[in-house]
Order: sequence, then C-alpha cells, then structure tokens
Amino acid sequence: MSGEEDDEALAASASEEEEEEEDQVAGDRGDEGDGSLSGSEGSEEEEMLRCAVADVPFELLQKAKAEGHSKIARGKTKADLKRLNKNRPMEISSKKPVGRFRDVMQTSKRVIRDPRFESLCGDYDESRFKKAYNFIYDEQLPAERQELFKSLKKAKDPELISEKKNEISLMERQLQSERDRRKHAEKAAEQKRMERELVKQGKKPFYMKKSDKRRAALIEKYKELKTCGKLENFLAKRRQKNAAKDHRYVPYRR
Repeated sequence: MSGEEDDEALAASASEEEEEEEDQVAGDRGDEGDGSLSGSEGSEEEEMLRCAVADVPFELLQKAKAEGHSKIARGKTKADLKRLNKNRPMEISSKKPVGRFRDVMQTSKRVIRDPRFESLCGDYDESRFKKAYNFIYDEQLPAERQELFKSLKKAKDPELISEKKNEISLMERQLQSERDRRKHAEKAAEQKRMERELVKQGKKPFYMKKSDKRRAALIEKYKELKTCGKLENFLAKRRQKNAAKDHRYVPYRR
C-alpha cells in the first residue's frame, strides 16, 4: 500500500508542474497582448497632453522645460473658484498649504489712529492740553497722597510701610516737577509777551537759544536754593552724582 501511495503522490506533483508551465505560457501571451493595448493607450494620453498643452502660454512651457518638469500643473483659476451660493465656502485645493493664522470670521478692519499725528483729531496745543488735565495735579494726586498718609499711620507691616513711603515720594516728585514746569511756562510766556511788546516798538526780534535758556534756568534755581538755605545740600548731591559717573573710568587693580 505504501508503494501505491508514493506513485500517486509523484503523479500529482507531475500534473501540478504541467499546469504551472501552461499558466506561465498563457501569461506571456497575455503580456504581449497587453503591450499592444498599452501602446494604444499611450497614444491617447499623448493626444490628451497635446490638447492640454495647447492652451498653456509659451513662457510657462519654457519655464517648465528649464526646470526639468515633464508635466505642467494647471491650477484652478479665479473663474473656476466661484461659489454656487454666497453663503457657501469657496472651493480651494487641498494641496495648497493653509496659513497658520487666518481670518475665520470676516470682520471690519480695525483702524488704529494716533491722535498726535492725525489731522482728524485736530492740532495739538500743549497749553490747552495741560489746562484740560490740570485736575490730575490739582485734585487727584493730592487726594491720593493724603489717603496714603492716613493708611501709612495705620500700617504695621514693614514691607507695606516701605511700599507706601515709596509711593508718597513718587507722588511728591511728580507734583514738584509739575510745579516747576508751570513756573517755567509762566516765565517763558512773560518773556514772549515782553518780546512782542518790544517788536511792536520797532526792536529786532530776539530768540534765545536752548543752551541760554538752560543756563538761565540753572542760575535761577541756584538763587532760589540759596535763599532757602538748601544750596549746600544740593551741591553735595551733585558732586556725589558726578563722582559716581567719573568712577566708571577709574582703572581697577588686577
């Protein structure tokens, strides 16, 4: 029985080999037939490419040839991207990358205007501006300073006390600078008025330089400090400040 089984297995393997050979021959014949079909399809593709390239401008063809492209990608024009309805979104190619930031909702453009340089806001007049905001230095800052003095008396935390003292000193400096500015503005206005009167009388107009104005202001400040008895302290602070500036140029020991 074992010998008969071996003969049957050999016969089955031989029949399988014959079937594989027949399939291979049939496949080769089919490939030859497909080659003839592919040739006809290739001619049709060439015709389609010729028709597509016929409408392309000569500059694009030359550019594609120089860059080594065998095909020219013709994207959709603006006419092809029309919406069927104004409420629908526009069709856009998925191959085109979308920007990181884009306007999701169409809103009116925000126009930022600087009132200092816009003619719509009128011309800037410093005297009118300062007069309109005089209440900040006449009412608001003194009231806030008074409130800080009251809260400073009740405070017990050393950090809070130092913070309030710094705020009070800052407000006092602001008020003092505003008082000095008003005083200089009044003197400048008085000097202009006197010059106008002299010009009306026939004198040639005289315009003081900025350096002369600073020198005159410094002399006047020294006179005021001398009358108040604070000139020595002011000069000591000025010398200390100048020494700290000059100390930067002193060579260090290595």
